Amino acid sequence: MRLARFHAAWTAGVLGTVLLTGCSSAIPLVTSMPAIFAESQKLRPAEPIDVADPGTGAGSVITAETMPNLPSAVQRGSEAARVVYRSTQSGDGGATEVSASVFVPDGDAPEGGWPVISFGHGTTGIENACGPSLSRDLLGSAALAAGFTSAGFAVAITDYQGLGHEGVHHYLDNPTAGYNMIDAVRALRHTFPDVSNRWVAFGGSQGGGAAWAANEQSGYAPELELLGSVSLAPAANMVGLVDKAIQGTLTDDQAPLMQWVIESLARRFPGFDRDQYRSGSAAEDWAALSGCTPAQASARADAAERIGARDFAPKTPDAESLLRYYLEQMAVPQQKASAPMLVVYGDADTYIDAEWTDAALATACFLGDVITIDRQPGKGHGDVDGGAVNDWIGERFAGTPAVDDCN
Repeated sequence: MRLARFHAAWTAGVLGTVLLTGCSSAIPLVTSMPAIFAESQKLRPAEPIDVADPGTGAGSVITAETMPNLPSAVQRGSEAARVVYRSTQSGDGGATEVSASVFVPDGDAPEGGWPVISFGHGTTGIENACGPSLSRDLLGSAALAAGFTSAGFAVAITDYQGLGHEGVHHYLDNPTAGYNMIDAVRALRHTFPDVSNRWVAFGGSQGGGAAWAANEQSGYAPELELLGSVSLAPAANMVGLVDKAIQGTLTDDQAPLMQWVIESLARRFPGFDRDQYRSGSAAEDWAALSGCTPAQASARADAAERIGARDFAPKTPDAESLLRYYLEQMAVPQQKASAPMLVVYGDADTYIDAEWTDAALATACFLGDVITIDRQPGKGHGDVDGGAVNDWIGERFAGTPAVDDCN
């Protein structure tokens, strides 16, 4: 699978963007959002793309347009499109519309078509404006797309439901985000010709949980051949947030995320009462804490510093039970994975306790998953060493058996 070309093209700097687009500070490290686009007078308008076979059902393309304002490094050597496609949400299995950025390399595809990487980004927020495809540099993921396409891969980067397009974002809902990653591959294949059905799911933080979940949806897209999934610092099972909220031990990094969890659930479920989970400064600053754009960054950072130790503690046993239930439904693992997994995480992560990932992996091993586990001492959320990812992905496309640390 052109491994030498892959190793040369995808540098450590490109890999470093995986987590930096996510929750690596109280406000995600974003550099461009729709408001900034509106102020620029130099942006070229997008043009519609005629998709010959948009498909039907999940993964079918609703709209497609060019992305003329991407960085030159992305535009050189690849074709890009912003698409809106159909997908599925967890729970009721309802049909949804999701946006994504999709890419193919220039030139002639190899026999069987361009192999595919579906990338799941880290946390960017819960508002419609927080979708990477609305940003000039895909909120940091543009370099990753350039690296993959230069190495000979087609790339799909979903925004996730409710980001970049109308709808409610299911924050930390791994099954929904997993469906979005799978259907982004389908949309990519509808948009551009000569794209293979062989693919790997790859994500960090929120996207790490999404990639894991995509690996568990074995019967959802039988026409696609998933070869494996890579999860860096995955938000696999976040139920432990409830205990820490009650105990007053949420870290400074976890507390603002807890607000997004509660607000997202309240938007999804009319019976979910925000007031059962917010007190003190968090309740007073609720609107500021919900923001994600650069214009809101300062207010959100200030509000995050004022959060009290127990501002998100459930007020009744019933409220506690309900929050646990929803987080359990959004967690992975839920069932046996269909392909090997690589999971990389640090034991000093201040967003996702290492013990939570340990427990998720233990359950996945019990289910019979094949997992290469890289638990890194002293590493946190955004500084895990992903040096093994290149080889691991290449080996999946080459058909080499994966190392199984479950046995």
